[in-house]
Amino acid sequence: MQTKGESELGIWIVRKHALALGQFCQQHLGGRLYLPWTNTDQSPKLQFQAIFHQHSSWLMIMTTAIAVRYLDGLLESKFSDPAVVVMDEGAHHIISLLSSHEGRANHLTYAVANCTQAVPVITTATEALKPLVMGIGCRKDISLEQVHRAIEHAVAMVGHKRSELRELVTIEMKAKEKALLEWSKNYDVPLRIITKEWIQQRPWVTEPSAWVLHNIGVEGVCEPCALLANPKGELILPKMAMDGVAIAITKSTLKMPFSH
Repeated sequence: MQTKGESELGIWIVRKHALALGQFCQQHLGGRLYLPWTNTDQSPKLQFQAIFHQHSSWLMIMTTAIAVRYLDGLLESKFSDPAVVVMDEGAHHIISLLSSHEGRANHLTYAVANCTQAVPVITTATEALKPLVMGIGCRKDISLEQVHRAIEHAVAMVGHKRSELRELVTIEMKAKEKALLEWSKNYDVPLRIITKEWIQQRPWVTEPSAWVLHNIGVEGVCEPCALLANPKGELILPKMAMDGVAIAITKSTLKMPFSH
């Protein structure tokens, strides 16, 4: 029997229709993929419950309703329960469901979103109340110091604090840029990746860049990234370039009917 730690991530699918998606996620995220229909001796729910605590995190590809039924009676403490994220079979949304902070389910949510292009759904208050989304582009092999200076300068320009940043967003070809990954990890701000094709469909740039269009295939990176990731937000900082880093910032402006 597998023990917790041999494979940190468990991937559970309930239908053969989701097999290709499950295999794709396993290829990009690692972990162990479970195919419960291959075991006819026990119901899928009982199979899952028997191994729930053998993984430190779970990606459940199913409806949220099914996931809740699977988890019924299994939960003990947010400090010991595995992280659980749920994604629909169409890979439209990925939801951080359980152990969002302590189990790092929020981080897993962004990891799944970045490889599948599902929309990450984060409901923890700490993140939900952060109003700023930053689109960012940079030169190849930019230094961490350059990225940090540009981010600090941009946030100060709009009269906000770094702690108000909900996420950084960049184009897929920058997904492995070391400085962006390090900054994201150091300051616990998720790095979200958006495909070039999505940006091409909704470019939203104030000043198109001929260089970016020629070399990357889009007219801009930071502005469309910030707007696509925050569709109900307002562009409060158009593209700002500093020492090889380009930044744009959007701010959530939607007012709830019960807010004052």
